[in-house]
Amino acid sequence: MKQRINLRLGLIALIAIVTTALGIILVSYNMFQNQVRRDLKQNARLLMETEVFQRAYNTGSSWDGQALEHLSSGTLRITWIDNDGTVLFDNDTNVAGLSNHLDRPEIRDALENGEGESTRRSNTMNMNTFYYALMLDNGTVLRVSTQANTIMSVLMKSLPVIISIAVIILLGCILIGHFLTRLLMRPITDMVEHLDDTTYEPAYKELRPFADKIRSQHEHVLAAAKSRQDFTANVSHELKTPITAISGYAELIENRLLDPDSEAHIAGQIRHNADRLLSLVTDIIQLSELDHRELPRRFESLDLYRIAGICLEDNKALAEPRGIKLSLSGISAGITADQALIREMIDNLLQNAIRYNKDGGQVYVRVTIEDGHPVIAVSDTGIGISAEHQDRVFERFYRVDKSRSRETGGTGLGLAIVKHIADIHNAEITLESEIGRGTTITVRF
Repeated sequence: MKQRINLRLGLIALIAIVTTALGIILVSYNMFQNQVRRDLKQNARLLMETEVFQRAYNTGSSWDGQALEHLSSGTLRITWIDNDGTVLFDNDTNVAGLSNHLDRPEIRDALENGEGESTRRSNTMNMNTFYYALMLDNGTVLRVSTQANTIMSVLMKSLPVIISIAVIILLGCILIGHFLTRLLMRPITDMVEHLDDTTYEPAYKELRPFADKIRSQHEHVLAAAKSRQDFTANVSHELKTPITAISGYAELIENRLLDPDSEAHIAGQIRHNADRLLSLVTDIIQLSELDHRELPRRFESLDLYRIAGICLEDNKALAEPRGIKLSLSGISAGITADQALIREMIDNLLQNAIRYNKDGGQVYVRVTIEDGHPVIAVSDTGIGISAEHQDRVFERFYRVDKSRSRETGGTGLGLAIVKHIADIHNAEITLESEIGRGTTITVRF
């Protein structure tokens, strides 16, 4: 991060230096060009007022070349052109070798408008020539011109100075940036060191939301790690019980310590523990898959009432041995969901309602639409859940009555699976229960 800040500060400084230098050169050169044009215009008008020029102009006599060259101060080129384009005088070149100047833009403008100017560039000499032409009263044209460096030439001459300044400023920016980044990063480093200290206040008020967020995430990570640790410990404990039982019964069979009357009972116990082990492994795999939110889900339009009816039929075999009656009421309610997950959720709710119900009890499933939201509620007439346990029943391996849960084949993961599936579908779960009168779990989509 420090290197990136230093690099960006240096880059910003470099861009600022280059753009400023180019801007100054462009503005200065533009001012220089304007000044050259003004000087040419002024020189042309002053030249007209000289005694030598007035004498030649008024009498039509030949030019006094030496006098005019003296007036030009050695840098000004003077050309006198007739109205037909013929060059009458040029202090820089023999007029005999000069072509007709009527095609020159400054001459045409002067003949048409009284004055004209133009700039022509010499690529070989890398110079610009500025021309100013003034039409005289007799129809002839007086033209003056001078040469100046092009902007590219000025830029190339200025380049060593610009590079030197850029290097100096760049080194200064790197040193200042290094100091500033250390100053900027110090409060963040201090904040990280005091992450567990809730009384620590960051040096910058702008860091407070960041510190609160990091602290919250840190606590969440710790809680998640503890949850995983607890889950691992619970899984080990829950798997150990049926495996130990199966191993013990197998040892009895292996050592021929069973009498014929006990064989059926032992076989039943092995099957019961194997079924419980299978249920545990299935639920653990299911929870693991639900934890991975990035796994693809097949969401489609479903009728919640129809799915509830299918689940009800599937669970009748579980309810009938205990005389528990299942009933479904309500209306069709459309949802967009993963059918397999919704069936798993309803199956778990029904099995929980059957498992913790009284013999001969009732399980009611109701599907409605409330305020535009599909709702499914599963109620039973079972043992109920006391208030102190209601907030924890959706935790993994949490059982209100551990002995009853194991007797009925419960794994302690059913409602945790229900909560995960509801979260995946952005559904809200509420629980209402009263000891001895039953429980109602409602899922609102």
